Amino acid sequence: MNTHHSRSVHVAGLSGVRWRKSSYSSGNGACVEVAETGGIVAVRDSKDPGGPILRVRPAQWACFVSSAAEEAAAGS
Repeated sequence: MNTHHSRSVHVAGLSGVRWRKSSYSSGNGACVEVAETGGIVAVRDSKDPGGPILRVRPAQWACFVSSAAEEAAAGS
């Protein structure tokens, strides 16, 4: 993931992790932030950093990212 934004936050179970936002984000707030820690990948809405956090295994995240890249390359 190409990133340009990173910050530390304190969320239950994710204290001190570094959240990253893709440099492909348009700046309109319509993006997600990702943090990798303790064998999980945490994903949250950048507009709502205190909101729900999706936690997935690294292999699941890699599959999602790969599929998204394929979709983007195909123009879908």
